Amino acid sequence: CILFCLGFTTQQSEVIVSALVKIMNTNLDMIYKDMVTKVQQEIALQQVMSHIGGVKKDMIILEKSEFSALRSENEKIKLELQQIKKQVLDEITKVRADNKLNLNLEKSRVKELVSFGYFLLETSKQHAQQDRALTQTDRKIDTEVADLKTMLESHKLDNIKYLAGSVFTCLTVALGFYRLWI
Repeated sequence: CILFCLGFTTQQSEVIVSALVKIMNTNLDMIYKDMVTKVQQEIALQQVMSHIGGVKKDMIILEKSEFSALRSENEKIKLELQQIKKQVLDEITKVRADNKLNLNLEKSRVKELVSFGYFLLETSKQHAQQDRALTQTDRKIDTEVADLKTMLESHKLDNIKYLAGSVFTCLTVALGFYRLWI
């Protein structure tokens, strides 16, 4: 009717209107093909939820196995650290005992020399030598103790670095699992 008023004949208006109706029907058919029914949507949702449940179970199993492996590795490292600590303490004890023995030997030599009645000049020279020897021995003891402390601190730092790496690795794995769940 509107097309007729615009200068089209009745036949032309009917042809144009029927073409427009066919185009609209075709578009609606295409839209309906892309849509799903509520039943199909629920079935797809159920399938997705079952897949998510399976993935969650797999992730829990994987998480437990990974954490148990990390725990056992940490226990091994703790045992190794305790053994190293014991070895270092044993070495420190040996060095101290050796140094005490050396000091006692030097002291006994000094006492023997004094008891034999050396001249005062010689005894003063020997005392100076013994003082130097004691000072050198004390320095040796101090340097060895400092070296052992440095080595102990180095081992501590290495263990702290490994522990920090393990913690960050665990956090990364946990965040990865968390991200997958969400």
